[in-house]
Formats: sequence, structure tokens, C-alpha cells
Amino acid sequence: MILIADSGSTKTDWTAVEHGEVVCRTQTKGMNPFFQTEEEMTQELQQVLLPKLPAGNVDNVYFYGAGCTPEKCPVVAETLRKALNVTGCAEVYSDMLGAARGLCGHEYGIVCIMGTGSNSCLYNGEKFIANVSPLGFILGDEGSGAVLGKLLVGDLLKNQLGEELKEKFLKKFELTPADIIDRVYRKPFPNRFLASLSPFIAENIQNPGIRSLVKGSFLAFLRRNVMQYENYQMQKVNFIGSIAYYYKDILTEAVQECGLHMGKIMKAPMEGLIEYYK
Repeated sequence: MILIADSGSTKTDWTAVEHGEVVCRTQTKGMNPFFQTEEEMTQELQQVLLPKLPAGNVDNVYFYGAGCTPEKCPVVAETLRKALNVTGCAEVYSDMLGAARGLCGHEYGIVCIMGTGSNSCLYNGEKFIANVSPLGFILGDEGSGAVLGKLLVGDLLKNQLGEELKEKFLKKFELTPADIIDRVYRKPFPNRFLASLSPFIAENIQNPGIRSLVKGSFLAFLRRNVMQYENYQMQKVNFIGSIAYYYKDILTEAVQECGLHMGKIMKAPMEGLIEYYK
């Protein structure tokens, strides 16, 4: 039995495959080595994941996760190997490579993540060969949920989207302007808070100001990231993540406006990763 994992900071999707067939799908909390200790990850694996898996040995684990840098990958791999009694290999890679393999398999292309954060790479069918640093939601992360939330709050509090929409927003989330300042500047994980405002954007996407905000951020993502890759005009641009998936109509418009070639849009990479390992 092999295990494939797609992990973010909040949740991890696991799929067990045996003889080429999916035998189990389940979910645990996210496993990000920047935010969790080996002990915390081990506890989640042994107490939450193992009881959900079918009986039998775990031969190989292929783990793709947020925070899995070259420095952190060996730590996660050893944690997986010990906690799950892996008899074969435990391979750990970045979520960016997971997105690339899930979207493109063994084919060449440009790969983009657009979820809470955003990122991109040029992928050669095996590994990524170029990457424009996303820089996080303060300096970059264009087109991400966190940046869309940041732009929304900024426009609302600076009275750019009308009083009616502003009051609707504050009432829906039971927030005051002071609460928002506190959540963004003083509380932990402001990017998650800002990204959590995306459903409000989706609900009000017919508002011209909000639609313009979303499209403008997508255009910025494409121009500041995708259009830096070599021969970008010749490559298909593929997207993964909740923001890309739920705003795909506006994203497609932005891609066409930049003269790029649209590839696949997927919410998550798991189905593509299953095919990759088959």
C-alpha cells in the first residue's frame, strides 16, 4: 500500500492506493514543519491517521506539503517513516511540486497555485526549473485569497465600494473597523483571516468594484510572475487552488487579456497525483 498526501497548514488530504486502486481517502490536520514540532506531527499521524487506514503495511509514502523546504523535508520524512512504520521510502516534497505533478503529470508547463497564498513555477515534467518568489501577502502573493481579502478590506474601509456594501460586510462578519485592524496587525495568521473573507467577495462578485478588484489582482499575478518565465507565450498556464477554481471565469478573462494559453484549472492536486503514481 502506498500513501499520497497533499498537506497545507490547516488540513492534509491522504489517499491510500493498493495495486493501482484507491482503497481509502481521509483527512487530518495540516502538517507544516514550520509551525509544528516532530512530536505534534507524530501524534497526529499515530492517533488520527493510522486508525483510519486499512489494515496492512505502508510500503511507500509520497508527501507534498506547505513549508516543506529542502531543509525541512528530511525532518518530515523521518517523522513519517517512524510514525507509520514505513517499510519502503518516505519521500517529501514542496506543495509547489505537488501542484505541478498533479496538474501536468510528466508534461512541460507553467504551474500556478492560487489559494490562501499564491506561487508559480516553470515545470519540465519532472521538477520545477524556475520560480518567481511569491514574497508573501505583504510584498506579493498577487491573486491569492489573502491579497483579495486585503484589497477588499482596504477598499471598504476607505469608502471605495459604497456605504451599503461596507455595512453589509461589517454586519456579516460582526466586525468593527477597529476589530479588523487588530486582526490584521496584532493577531497571529492575518493571511488566514484575510483569505477567510473570500466567500464575501464571491457572493458580491457582480458588484463592479469587487469584480474589478479581483480581475486586477489576477492580472497583477500574471504580469508579475507568469510573464517572467522563459517562452511563457508558448506554454500552457495551469492553475490549482480554491481561488483559481471558484473565480475561474474571471481568471480565464485575465489569462486571455495577457495573451496567454489557458491550461487546466483544478481545486486540488490529489486526483492528478494518483494518476502520476499509477
